Amino acid sequence: MGRHGENIRHRKTDGRWEGRYKVYHEEKKGYVYRSVYGHTYAEVREKLTIKQLTAKKILSGSSPNETAGNALFSQAANEWLEFIREKCKYSTYIKYETIYRTHLADLLGDCPLTDITDTQMQAEIPDHLSENQQKSIYCVANQILRYANSRYRINIPILTRISARTERKSIETLSIAEQAKLFDCIYTDMDKYKVAISFSLCLGLRLGEICALKWSDIDFSNLTMTINHTVQRITAMEISDETSKTNLLESSPKSDCSKRMIPVSGELLHMLGKIPNDQPYIFGGEKPLEPRTMQYQFKRILKEALISDRNFHILRHTFATNCVEKGIDVKSLSEILGHSDVKITLNRYVHPTMDAKRLQLEQLIRFYNQICEQAH
Repeated sequence: MGRHGENIRHRKTDGRWEGRYKVYHEEKKGYVYRSVYGHTYAEVREKLTIKQLTAKKILSGSSPNETAGNALFSQAANEWLEFIREKCKYSTYIKYETIYRTHLADLLGDCPLTDITDTQMQAEIPDHLSENQQKSIYCVANQILRYANSRYRINIPILTRISARTERKSIETLSIAEQAKLFDCIYTDMDKYKVAISFSLCLGLRLGEICALKWSDIDFSNLTMTINHTVQRITAMEISDETSKTNLLESSPKSDCSKRMIPVSGELLHMLGKIPNDQPYIFGGEKPLEPRTMQYQFKRILKEALISDRNFHILRHTFATNCVEKGIDVKSLSEILGHSDVKITLNRYVHPTMDAKRLQLEQLIRFYNQICEQAH
């Protein structure tokens, strides 16, 4: 059986891998299939990519119009994936490749670039996919088309997606009562997982950032912490069979703005005294802490604190919401959270309640009353 979305299969007869590609046959005035063979999936995939490109004269000096008429979406996609491999984070590359292999290879792989339209795309994408999944598919498809426009000197319109109007979900946070119960649990039989929860709730750290935190990131003299790393599980495709697995990857944070220095209270740093400091990673030891382990421990501690089950990210939401309600300026909060734009912080967390609005208007009325008193 071949990989999902590719014409590559493992032959049971001789144990070799076979890849099939389409080439235009002048005499037959149509496309015919031809094959390449190899001892591994990776070998065949490389041969197949070269054959596909050569067959469509993309590697030769063909004219722009001829290239545009012959090139398939799969050819542009494979070239684009190779092009971005060294230009973006590995985790981002894997995300893009997975989206293409899982969704776009079947939908558009055999389509000539010049035949791809909004109507076709909208008809092909399954309805059961979530809004975010559909956005990701369109994003990758359009990046491939932009690459093709530049690479082949053609002008294919970028796909326009008609999105369903959905109401923005309100940010879920822990209530004041739940936060009190959580802190009470944290200070009872404190362990490294409870310390990690405190750091996220008091500093707004992401799960991957907590898991990748090193002792060298802490400046005890100046009471600061530097966020330089994050960890996440990513899909790693096997080259010898059709299975896939996940690997734990440590990398730089999700954006340049996510690399940041945060002030830390002495009380919070004092909690680190509960953890041995003879290994590089504060919460993991020799290696970063496994995010799935931290999620499991978080749910265990919630249960111990008699709080309903939640995702670890609720700690970051709770931190940000608490900061807004206590009047911290949005620019400072945005930098502490590692947002790339203060608008992200404003749109996500700054939603004044009716009581807050009433308080602001009452202050204005008092100001007007002061003006009236001065006039008399």
